[in-house]
Amino acid sequence: MLTLAFIGEVLLSVRRLLAGKAAMRWSDFLWQIEQAGPRSVAIVALVSALVGVILAYMGAVQLQRVGAQTYMADLVTIGSVREVAALMTGVILSGRLGAAFAAQLGSMQANEEIDALRALGIDPVDHLVLPRMLALLLMAPLLTAFAALTAVLSGGLVALVVFGVPPMEYLYKSRQALTLPHVWIGLGKGTVYCLLVALAGCRQGLNAGRSAQAVGAAVTASVVQAIIWIVVAASALTIAFQRLDW
Repeated sequence: MLTLAFIGEVLLSVRRLLAGKAAMRWSDFLWQIEQAGPRSVAIVALVSALVGVILAYMGAVQLQRVGAQTYMADLVTIGSVREVAALMTGVILSGRLGAAFAAQLGSMQANEEIDALRALGIDPVDHLVLPRMLALLLMAPLLTAFAALTAVLSGGLVALVVFGVPPMEYLYKSRQALTLPHVWIGLGKGTVYCLLVALAGCRQGLNAGRSAQAVGAAVTASVVQAIIWIVVAASALTIAFQRLDW
């Protein structure tokens, strides 16, 4: 199935869901929420904290040359909330959930379970893709916000311990720099990236071959495709928002 054809099938499935005709089990949706949300928090927090440390340290080294290390808060806050948190969340979930989606659906394809669903008159996109995609879309803004908060706090720890920036000054500068457009743009980007992760993982899984080697190839392809889509989307969105002066 080509990518555009798969996206068309997903849109038709969403339409059926809104009309109350989709064959989606809500128990599957709730289980996918648990996988996408609570079970992803730890790895998102760890990576975001380390990225916040790197961002703060490298930025402060340059700012310190002109005696402007107090602007670390602006750099870390805007960079994390607007760009880095969303990007890292997307990349992390492409490896954790995108690969899992491809492996699960690929295994079902290899065992002819998807053919059995079609024989029973159940649309595989309704039954398998929708719960995964909607769960990831629901959790994406929350994970992105949590990643941004973690990165800002870890950057503040570097500012306090390494560069001697007073904590209240860091918090004041962060609050000044953090405007509502930055927040909405960051959350929107994170949601778009997670949608791409779900689409890449499910598409590769549904199109996997019927052998163990084919399932492994589908998992690899899902991660590579998701990361490429994320980078392309990040570039396009950043240029578009800058052009619009947002």
